[in-house]
Amino acid sequence: MMESGKDIYKSSRVFYVAEAAFEYFIAILIGGAYLAKITSAIGMSDGLTGVLFSFVSLGAGVQIFALFFADRRSVKGYVTVLHTINQLCFAVIYLVPLFNISKSVKIVIFIVLLLGGQMISNIMNASKVNWLMALVPDKNRGRFTATKEIVSLIGGTAFSFAAGAVIDGFESAGNLNGAFIVGAAAIFVFAVLHSMTLIFSKEKVNEKSVAHGKVMRDIKALLKNKTVLKILLLQALWNIAIFSTQPFYGSYQINELGFSMTFIAVLSIIYAVFRIVFSRIFGKFADKHTFVKMLNICYIVACASLCVNMFTVPANGKIFYTVFYTLQAVAMAGINSGAVNLIYDNVEPKQRMRAYALQQSITGVIGFGTTTVMSLLVTFIQKNGNHFLGMNVYAQQVMSAIGALVVVLILVYVNAIARFKKVDKDKAQAQGDGGAADQNTGEEITVDENTGEETAVDGNTGEGVAGE
Repeated sequence: MMESGKDIYKSSRVFYVAEAAFEYFIAILIGGAYLAKITSAIGMSDGLTGVLFSFVSLGAGVQIFALFFADRRSVKGYVTVLHTINQLCFAVIYLVPLFNISKSVKIVIFIVLLLGGQMISNIMNASKVNWLMALVPDKNRGRFTATKEIVSLIGGTAFSFAAGAVIDGFESAGNLNGAFIVGAAAIFVFAVLHSMTLIFSKEKVNEKSVAHGKVMRDIKALLKNKTVLKILLLQALWNIAIFSTQPFYGSYQINELGFSMTFIAVLSIIYAVFRIVFSRIFGKFADKHTFVKMLNICYIVACASLCVNMFTVPANGKIFYTVFYTLQAVAMAGINSGAVNLIYDNVEPKQRMRAYALQQSITGVIGFGTTTVMSLLVTFIQKNGNHFLGMNVYAQQVMSAIGALVVVLILVYVNAIARFKKVDKDKAQAQGDGGAADQNTGEEITVDENTGEETAVDGNTGEGVAGE
């Protein structure tokens, strides 16, 4: 929004970029090999560790409750408070190995903190995304999300390398507990900085709140929207692919492949460099050609990465896993923002927050269920001496093969079944007599005469985004 020729949301978009970076730093410390280091110290199996990693997905399942906050005049207050609480839960997770209690009690506390933190985070995540993305002009969303991601990756690369070196240093000195204390302190500091970015960000207050009793009616309306259903199924398939594989890779790096935390940090640098390069490229491509076409390319690369990881073993681990991780970085440069932007491209403004929360809730539960089932297969293969169907393979190789097959199904779905079509926004905007303007966003809503579906047309003329 422009006020007296000045973009009053410019600084807030800068804070949004910083917010994403601090959140990413915390995510690094509670994911992948870093969290696997904690679970190993507690004494958890690979199968249980995989299920715990999928708590990220299960936590997303509670985003359905975010729908009851969709029509609040302001979401800034409760989003800031809940985010601070959830991140403090993550800080305490690093202290669990230090507790002088039994292993079983440590596992229970670990699960409560991890699942609780993820659930709290996801209850208000859709509201936060809707709040902050509303400050970004629609025509610049692809480039803005790319810029936001690039900043996070650059900072995350440096932080990941430093964190890996610190953990290796403490571990070589026989003081792994010291590393856990530093990790807890780091998350606490980032949590404070993250809260400050939210406090100083402006908010477009919703002046026309709607009674919460309409939530179920709105959910039913979304489930009748063919475009929303297509997006839901696409994201569900992707979550099946990602949660069949990723939750088990952290322990694979630490245990079977025997990577040091420093080497894992080097992998993170390589990952970040490729994701930075392709994030901007894919962002511009999506703004020009649609996010569907961008995702199609990214899914092909993702499939290739999983095929490489099917052959990753200790003998070739450093080479093959590096190739896999590099290809994954290229793929995720576009896929990471695709879930949000597909909704912003295809759902009318007043329903975006609900559609995003509904998507995250449904696909989150699917992701958790996928990992839970796959963890049984991982445990079976490992207890069987790493043998499966007469072959001598590691469980993670089998998971990679399953993930690759699911991505093939995604490609078939996108290109032969769903057939997403690009919305001609210029043409729709020219047909002014067929649309109605959304009073909150200034965007025009046009109705497709053949399907009856509503489409948001960008009416924002504001210029400039943070980081450009």
